[in-house]
This record gives sequence, C-alpha cells and structure tokens, in this order.
Amino acid sequence: EGQLVESGGGSVQAGGSLRLSCTASGFTFDDAAINWYRPGPGNECELVSSISSDGRIVSYADSVKGRFTISRDNAKNTVYLQMNSLKPEDTAVYYCAAEGGTVAAPCWGPSGYWGQGTQVTVSS
Repeated sequence: EGQLVESGGGSVQAGGSLRLSCTASGFTFDDAAINWYRPGPGNECELVSSISSDGRIVSYADSVKGRFTISRDNAKNTVYLQMNSLKPEDTAVYYCAAEGGTVAAPCWGPSGYWGQGTQVTVSS
C-alpha cells in the first residue's frame, strides 16, 4: 500500500521560513505528480502547489506565488515545499497527496495517497 509521510512543520514568526518534506513509499514515485494541500475555511482542500512527475511543471496558488517553491528529488522519493516570507494566514496543517490510492482526503478533496499532515503555525 502506498504511503506518504510529511515532515518539517513547526512554529515560526511572520516573515520566517520552513521547508516541508513529503517522502513516498509503496508506489511508483517517479510516475506520480505530487500536490500540497491545506484545508480552507470550509474544510475544502486548497491546492497550494503541484509538481509533475519529472519536476518540469510546477504550479502555485495565487496566495503563495512568489513565496513558496516546490521541488522534488526522485532518487530520494521526496518532494519539498520551501516556504518563505510566511504569513499568519499560512497557518494550517499541510498535506501532500498523489493520485492512484484510495485513501479518503482529510478535507473535502480527492481520494488518493495522502500523508498524515504536518502543522505549520505562523505567529504575528
């Protein structure tokens, strides 16, 4: 069974930085696009950032564009989310996810492979 494990969350002051990691096992990571989500106000899964299987195509929500950078190391089965210039409104549990699994999303979103989430708290 495929699995994703997030790490790197924590508590920082506004303007600070964190780097989240998402490490995969149990499925063909090299073929999988990976998404980072966080729950929105109505518990919908807000898509924060995505990266294609080969890392060439990335995308960001408008709210994080210019501050967050997604990358991946297929040799390590890991995707990273570098978060700079953090704001209090970035406070959330961040989840990574991939298509192909049957795990229910922790928020209103697609089923797939989901991690357990990592908490990011930004204080003003």
